[in-house]
Amino acid sequence: MGEGPYGVAETLSKAKNTSVGGMVEAGILHAARGKVRLLGRDDLPRDWNPLADRRLTVWEVTQYLIRALKEEGESGAALLARQVGGLADLARDLAYRLYTIAERKKWAQDALDYNSLVIAWPEIQKLAAGIATEQQARLM
Repeated sequence: MGEGPYGVAETLSKAKNTSVGGMVEAGILHAARGKVRLLGRDDLPRDWNPLADRRLTVWEVTQYLIRALKEEGESGAALLARQVGGLADLARDLAYRLYTIAERKKWAQDALDYNSLVIAWPEIQKLAAGIATEQQARLM
């Protein structure tokens, strides 16, 4: 999430079939004066609505799931997981990868945050499934 050169970010983004402009439009990257920076949880909007987001990314879903887990507990994360559907599982996978990187780089708080999501995942899935069951029962 540190600042880096725009050119390096553009090269990396093209290798992953995306663009710096696309990531800025998605709201996960800040680009200005030849520098780019990936936005972290604290930089992301508080009023985010995944159902209205035209360009959901696994990065932002991961960050919002961690924020929900920290602020609202497993039930808050489960509600969000239910809203984002299959991206939630991808976010859990990304959290595990990011945990590994953070641990290797000795970024203790980041490692703890990512690991917390991974550890809580079975309960989050269980609660999300319960939300689905409740919604189906209401429709009947």
